[in-house]
Amino acid sequence: MEISNWYRDNFESQLRGRYITLNHVSSLLESYRLDYEITVVGHSELGREIPMIKMGEGPKTVLGWSQMHGNEATTTKAIFDFMKFISQKAVFQKEINEFLNQYSFFIIPILNPDGAEIYTRENANNVDLNRDAQHLSQKESKCLRKIFDSLQPSLCLNMHDQRSIYGFSTGAPATVSFLSPAANANRTLTESRKVAMREIVKINNLLQKFIPGQVGRFDDNFNEACVGDTFQKAGVPTILFEAGHYGQDYQREKTREFIFYSLLSLFDIIVPENSTTHYESYFDIPENIKNYNDILIRNIQLKFERKPVSIAVQFEEQLEKGRIKFVPVIENVGQLKANFGYKTKDASGLEILTDSQDNLTVGSILSELIDKSS
Repeated sequence: MEISNWYRDNFESQLRGRYITLNHVSSLLESYRLDYEITVVGHSELGREIPMIKMGEGPKTVLGWSQMHGNEATTTKAIFDFMKFISQKAVFQKEINEFLNQYSFFIIPILNPDGAEIYTRENANNVDLNRDAQHLSQKESKCLRKIFDSLQPSLCLNMHDQRSIYGFSTGAPATVSFLSPAANANRTLTESRKVAMREIVKINNLLQKFIPGQVGRFDDNFNEACVGDTFQKAGVPTILFEAGHYGQDYQREKTREFIFYSLLSLFDIIVPENSTTHYESYFDIPENIKNYNDILIRNIQLKFERKPVSIAVQFEEQLEKGRIKFVPVIENVGQLKANFGYKTKDASGLEILTDSQDNLTVGSILSELIDKSS
């Protein structure tokens, strides 16, 4: 059976959209208590529980966490897709049993439940937990470090969302990206980095079947304040997952599917035809560049500009009554020849107004475009 067919009919449909909180996953966690070990490993700054799931009883210990940034929930959805797949009894049973016998997979679905509730990157104290690896000033940071120290994992998965601004010079967007974080300022290729690189190469080999040319690699400048860099420095291979953008899928329902496939590849449940995993191939994955916009409007004639210009628009995400509202904001005005857009419009040299005002300025909300001659 093609895995894409299984996924289409069986993904975890109880979790949808960009806004995922502890309340959304609590009933699912309860339903899995007879299948997996589910524990509360700590509490947030506001006292919310931080749950952890254990899948498998094998000797290879893998620790993962999602929603360290509260507004990055795509990988959380993929984790529950993965758990539903592992729990079913219809397909891939040999591979699933091998996974359960070889691995002990510990996964924290929401590390930052306070930030998830109010849809912010930071926690309740406005601290970015991914910059708190050294100070350990927050309860959530201390919780993760305590688990890391007690489990002594052989591999860590640091799971995030990335903004829709990343792409490649080819014009393709970076739909999914990865990083083997540096272990020191010299970005030395330590053994732990090489292990993470080989795993990323393996994942990339499979993803090329689904999103060819749309898998990226993040810059590996060292920052010891980041959790991935700290764990890599400690000698534990760590992989940064970044779930990005795909077409007009602003709810990230397609990208969650690609993260699901990534987990299947990581745990050898699906092995791609190209099974070479030399760490050197990691550097063949193109590095992300900031060259994408949600909307790109070409050939606009501004009042005081001699040549037509382009307008780059990015959506700002705002929580409103339990749903995420996407507000278009002008990010840049200029020639923007190297930019690409998920949606591109040609204004054909017409003079355009915004909100019936004459000025198109960076930072203003683009709620309406009006042809001045109309």
